[in-house]
Amino acid sequence: MSREPVLRVHTDPSEIDAGAWDALLDAQAEPSPFMRHAYLAALHASGSATPDSGWAPAFATLWRGKVLKAACPLYAKDHSYGEYVFDWAWANAYEQHGLAYYPKAVCAVPFTPVPGARLLAVDADHRALLVQGLVQWCKQMELSSLHLLFGAEEDIAACEAAGLMLRHTVQFHWKNMAPTLPAARGSLPQAGEGAPASPERGALADGPGQAGAGDPPDRALGAAGYADFDAFLASLSQEKRKKIRQERRKVREAGVSFRWARGADITEADWDFFYRCYARTYREHGNPPYLTRDFFHRQAQTMPEAWLLFTAERAGKPIATSLIALRADEAGAPGQFDSKSESVAYGRYWGALERVDCLHFEACYYQPIEWCIAHGVARFEGGAQGEHKMARALMPVKTTSAHWLAHPSFADAVERFLEREGAGIENYMEHLEARSPFRAPTA
Repeated sequence: MSREPVLRVHTDPSEIDAGAWDALLDAQAEPSPFMRHAYLAALHASGSATPDSGWAPAFATLWRGKVLKAACPLYAKDHSYGEYVFDWAWANAYEQHGLAYYPKAVCAVPFTPVPGARLLAVDADHRALLVQGLVQWCKQMELSSLHLLFGAEEDIAACEAAGLMLRHTVQFHWKNMAPTLPAARGSLPQAGEGAPASPERGALADGPGQAGAGDPPDRALGAAGYADFDAFLASLSQEKRKKIRQERRKVREAGVSFRWARGADITEADWDFFYRCYARTYREHGNPPYLTRDFFHRQAQTMPEAWLLFTAERAGKPIATSLIALRADEAGAPGQFDSKSESVAYGRYWGALERVDCLHFEACYYQPIEWCIAHGVARFEGGAQGEHKMARALMPVKTTSAHWLAHPSFADAVERFLEREGAGIENYMEHLEARSPFRAPTA
């Protein structure tokens, strides 16, 4: 006879067995490196996401006897920073009516607006039980609300079935998949416009966007992925293609070259320089960095395979960096993408010590895209917000969060607001899709 499920709450992720947590994660349809136990534990142990920073861990696990059936990261929060699904207006409305919005509960990865699995479960039934347990726990703790951010489809379905309200936002993702182009042979851009793909190994010694052999008329835009960066450019409209080449040329003519390193090849000096750039970027915007240097030290020690670092150099001196995360279970052969284990790159952080025109675009978009093409990565997620990403062929994607509010009247008001906001999001998506940067098919 199966035992009744028991929900446990943990104030430190280290209380949960890492192997059991990661086994649940690996069984999900949309895992990400940010949900690995080592990542979440490092956030806590490094002082990046702790009660002192307003992120009080309350990780939930669901058990039947001694068997872990479901789990999720959960935090009790006294602010809304680092979430990227903005509810400041809801908090203000509570305050104006003399009610406390904080503390609230958030099921999310701190500082990480990456869609993917949040409710790790062996099956749909236990995922549903986990949602019910979270709501019950919030009631017992007298929290104002529960927010599951950037969930996978299975998470959202479980939340909707439990009566949570859904909210949609828009991100921009690049796919290593050429659109169907019925154009006749010879219609692709002619020689002189091209830029060869990056070499397979680290150094891009001659700089980004080399002038090269161009786009031969018979270049294939294969269904399994772009052949190289030129083939990607060939799929774009002439205006967008020209703009990208101009931007890359500016960086090259400024004397900037790039090198990349992955995993254990990222040296401690590389990490130190990255953190210097990362922290400077945050402080230039008037904020302290969310993540500590110790967090990245722990990442280098516990999950190095998940990180790819691009370093921009001029006259042999590093001047900027861009840090990319990778889904560790990459597809084996370039261009062979499986829907279950699709390889993904995630744009995370960047910073620069010198100002170079268009350097941000090169470091954060063109270098990663070129690397993804060369290594057969199916998707590059550019992070939250930013319509300018469409000019670099990152297309709009709708992401979803789920919300439960304890106060019935406020829940009704928020539900009406979300209905109006959702209609606006649909119109916004249609508007964006009408501005596609890709070449229009020809008859």
